[in-house]
Amino acid sequence: MSIPIILLLPVLVALPLSAWAPRALGRSPAMVAFVLVILCALGVMFSHAGVIMQGGAVSWSMPWIPGMDINFSLRLDALAFLFCFLILGIGALIVIYARYYLHDHDPLDKFYVTLSVFMMAMLGIALSDNLISLVIFWELTSLSSFFLIGYWGDNADSRRSARVALAVTGGGGLALIAGAVLLGQIGGSYDISVLVGRHEMIVADPRYPAALCLILLGAFTKSAQFPFHFWLPAAMAAPTPVSAYLHSATMVKAGLLLVARLHPVIGDTELFTTLVAGAGLITLVFAAITAVFKHDLKGLLAYSTVSHLGIIMFLLGISQPMATVAAVFHIMNHAAFKAALFMSAGIIDHEAGTRDIRRLGGLATLMPITMTLATIAAAAMAGLPPFNGFLSKEMFFEAALHIEGNPILAAIAPWMVVIGGIFSVAYSVRYIHDTFFNGEPRDVPGKPHDPGFGLRFPVILLVLVCIAVGLMPSLLAEPLVRATSAAILVPTQTMPDFHLALWHGFNLPLLMSLTAVLGGVYVYSTLQGRFSLHGINDDLVSLRRVFERLIQGLIARAVRATAAIDKGSLQRTLALILCFLLIAPVLTLSFGPVAPFGTVTPGDQPMLATDPVAWMVWFMAIAGALSSVIWRRNHLRMVMSAGVVGLSMVLAFMRFSAPDLALTQVSVEVVSTVLLFMGLALLPMANKAKNKRPMRRRFHALVAVGCGFGVGWLAFAAMTRDPSSIAWYFMERSYLEGGGKNVVNVILVDFRGFDTLGEIAVLAIAGLGVFAMLDGLQLARRDQGPDGKPWAADVFPMMLRVLAGWLMPVALLVGIHIFLRGHNAPGGGFIAGLVVSVALLLQYMAFGLHKVEALMPIRYDRMAGVGLLIAALTGVGSFLLGFPFLTSHTGHPVLGWLGEIGLASAAGFDLGVFLVVVGGTLLTVLTLSKVSHPVVASHPAAAEDGNAAPAAGQLKPQGGN
Repeated sequence: MSIPIILLLPVLVALPLSAWAPRALGRSPAMVAFVLVILCALGVMFSHAGVIMQGGAVSWSMPWIPGMDINFSLRLDALAFLFCFLILGIGALIVIYARYYLHDHDPLDKFYVTLSVFMMAMLGIALSDNLISLVIFWELTSLSSFFLIGYWGDNADSRRSARVALAVTGGGGLALIAGAVLLGQIGGSYDISVLVGRHEMIVADPRYPAALCLILLGAFTKSAQFPFHFWLPAAMAAPTPVSAYLHSATMVKAGLLLVARLHPVIGDTELFTTLVAGAGLITLVFAAITAVFKHDLKGLLAYSTVSHLGIIMFLLGISQPMATVAAVFHIMNHAAFKAALFMSAGIIDHEAGTRDIRRLGGLATLMPITMTLATIAAAAMAGLPPFNGFLSKEMFFEAALHIEGNPILAAIAPWMVVIGGIFSVAYSVRYIHDTFFNGEPRDVPGKPHDPGFGLRFPVILLVLVCIAVGLMPSLLAEPLVRATSAAILVPTQTMPDFHLALWHGFNLPLLMSLTAVLGGVYVYSTLQGRFSLHGINDDLVSLRRVFERLIQGLIARAVRATAAIDKGSLQRTLALILCFLLIAPVLTLSFGPVAPFGTVTPGDQPMLATDPVAWMVWFMAIAGALSSVIWRRNHLRMVMSAGVVGLSMVLAFMRFSAPDLALTQVSVEVVSTVLLFMGLALLPMANKAKNKRPMRRRFHALVAVGCGFGVGWLAFAAMTRDPSSIAWYFMERSYLEGGGKNVVNVILVDFRGFDTLGEIAVLAIAGLGVFAMLDGLQLARRDQGPDGKPWAADVFPMMLRVLAGWLMPVALLVGIHIFLRGHNAPGGGFIAGLVVSVALLLQYMAFGLHKVEALMPIRYDRMAGVGLLIAALTGVGSFLLGFPFLTSHTGHPVLGWLGEIGLASAAGFDLGVFLVVVGGTLLTVLTLSKVSHPVVASHPAAAEDGNAAPAAGQLKPQGGN
């Protein structure tokens, strides 16, 4: 049970803490609290270190979709341990760094909340032992990184960069979904630990190339491999804490983690080596060359990250044991020096006010501590001894010399890695020389100086790691590297005998390293001296511009297609929709697998006997439908006619013994009718008839009759057949497994609780959407009706106020009664919410918004949010107890003189439904009311004596019909 704690601590503890603490306690206490939560997660993780270092793993699993044999499985092995350590360890440093980097006007709570969600998603990728859950966490990282990159939402470049990142990584995520499903079908399981043992069967399957390409597409987009690399430099519009976290330990490492995790399943094949190692090699060289010409400090570091990701991808693609060891070691080293470099760049930007290398220079005397820290980190990035980067770079060169099974790759790889090493040294030298030396600062906005200890403490710690690992690799890194490498190897491979050390004597990799260092210095000095790097345009070739133009072209074509179809007429749009709904079934039934039409004929189910009441209800429904068409130009009559149709459905539900549906329908009818009446004020007061051509009238009649007849015929054909119903399943299990006799309610809150959770989420979002669109909207107020007569002065009639005063407590009691009995009798949270909503709505109609809001200061948006949170936490509670999400539990305690009482945990979920329904419904209706009836909200006197003039559409004119 300890493994889920590592995953859930950031979101269950850190997220609410992050949202509340910065404003309630202050920025520094919030930082301390967040760091303590992260340290707790690290403590839980390190409690299993002994088992992990011995090559073992700690697993946790619970049933998720038993019908498909899919479990929610978490597994902490050495690979997960390494990435969790990087995610949490560097995450704690980012939390500290952000506290001092972000200005006081930057909302720290917003940053911490988004960071905690992102941290949880990355931990989910690292710990997932199931392909389906891994994909879900994968997509969550794309979504949360979108908000992190676009943290400064008022900046157009931040918004644009966030959209590009989401489009690229989200598109790759779609490919990954398809690849994961295909891989699960090939291997016969979605559990990664099971698929590892089926490696030979999977790579021999003819579907293996398709699954491999889809999975690698997801990995390449996330880890910014060429040609998908452009989103990563664009993400530099994010705050530096975000850049440091994404580039060192999280987002861009997710693709590497995926390849490493699935390497024992799909690796060690010629196709895998060609695709992965080839992409990594191209990315390594291309990004290293590009980085040298970048003038922005973070832009240079971004392309250096892309290049180093190419190194690791190349090493993983070789599929050789020593290359795997080098890849694991470089993942660790890169996280340390790249986080330190990004934080150093952030310090320079924070103090100097710019990241433009062309304006910087001479900062060594102004910022000596920052210069020292950045120089050590850059030396580690360039692969200079005695720092950690030197060790993994030597192993990288060694691996490039011993490629087997691919002659072309074996021939070109040594030369290309040396070229990449040369330019790696060149951009490292430029980062240090052009920033801290090379003359004096040139027109910088700020006054450069070393920052306080809080801003430089994370950098100091990371630089010490670079030094310590470089000097004592066998003590500090070798155990974890050995255990992690063993977790990545294909089952047929054996762990090589290696020893991490700073010095391995004079050999060819050392010569390659020396060539890279000398060549890098020469390349930089030549470019700077002869061609003046500062004067070169660093954005001549930009795949980001190509991508954005492609997206703009697609949008332009979509706009033209929409304009060709949608001419601004609702009638035209509705006619097209109905025609499609009419033609599609005809074509399907004529030429599809169910052709000919003989399959859509009435069945042999006997007809039910009718009585006068049934005929009366049937006639009432038809009359209401026809009236709504005849009176379509009279809004008031049309809404009333539609209400008649709804009430007819209530009677039909009662006739067929569906009291839950009847209660729901009548409540919905009341609320929707009020909603439509309020919406009438937003429409023109008179809907003048238009002279339609006879041909157009005939076409509309044909479409209406065709759709009505078609739907009616299909319904009749379905109802006269004997369907294979699953009702027996719920009838038999609703009381035994759900603890309730009301089958409908048990289905909603237990068997299909996840569907209900999604539905109430949609309801809450809809209410917030209406509020966001209409809040503050002002309409021109009319003082008279369409016939010229003034509105009645009695805004709130006395009879309505008296009736509402008596009805409110009765309605609340009825609502509570319906809610409490809902698990065993018709009712439940949804119906009770509608009943209470109608009662509260009546109060607003009788007394006005101003008075009721003064007596009941309720925030309905918060009510909906709290309800959604309660419903979700009910599901999480069962999840934490080891049961599937939203599993209901029942009990029958005996409470003294009350006797035995039936209790169900689903009542908590139903309470959430109740709050969301009340909050979402009233938020929608009252927002619309404030727009359509501004008098009620803006004139307190109207709520007291009813003397204010009403808004348009509120009451009928005096003497009117």
